Amino acid sequence: MARDVRGRPSARPAVQKVALAAAAVFTLIGVLGFVPGVTTHYGDLAFAGHHSEAKLFGLFQVSVLHNLLHLLFGLVGLVMARRLAGARVFLAGGGALYLVLWLYGFLIDRETSANVIPLNDADNWLHLFLGFGMLASGLLLNNEMGTGSRLDTPIDRP
Repeated sequence: MARDVRGRPSARPAVQKVALAAAAVFTLIGVLGFVPGVTTHYGDLAFAGHHSEAKLFGLFQVSVLHNLLHLLFGLVGLVMARRLAGARVFLAGGGALYLVLWLYGFLIDRETSANVIPLNDADNWLHLFLGFGMLASGLLLNNEMGTGSRLDTPIDRP
């Protein structure tokens, strides 16, 4: 954990805060995918495959497998985000994973058995956005950013 100049624990770095927030959202989305009303056409929720007609928020095509993957990804992220290195790996690695998932969703024929998760256009755009956002956050957020600590630079000295 980061420490201030007096040796006391300081606030979490921004990368950990972002990783915790992202993981919490993935966990929540995984749970909401099993809630009728939040998930439209809940009676058409299939375990996997493109035949599942259930849609989270009436927009994102989901299945039991899709919801379980969101839930698992979020829980893993909550554990990883407890440490600085884990937060970076969760964000950067998860971002890369979501970009691969976007590419997969872009390239497959959605009406075939290869669409096991299932994916639709809304999912693909979300995966592209999440992929770039998570990857950039994991790679670019500074360890000290958002902790309230000052960086020692020559300009700060009298």
